[in-house]
Amino acid sequence: MNKIQTEIAEERCVSQAVVEAVAEAEGVRPIELTPPLYEVIDLDALDHIFDDTLTIGKVTFNYNSCKINVFSDEYVAVEKHDG
Repeated sequence: MNKIQTEIAEERCVSQAVVEAVAEAEGVRPIELTPPLYEVIDLDALDHIFDDTLTIGKVTFNYNSCKINVFSDEYVAVEKHDG
């Protein structure tokens, strides 16, 4: 199992942070991820879910062989399960 945690910088959107973290966990460039993240989850919804600074919580979903957690306190955790 490979675990990556990253903060979501102000200049990046949530979906971009997820793509970059998954690519790091898989050891590939973000452009090489298959299928693209937009085929798995609605990127606009993911990017806008925590727009309100009063929102508290997390979103969890699976992408490829990874479990993705996006937290309202502006970080992404990716757990890659091999096998």
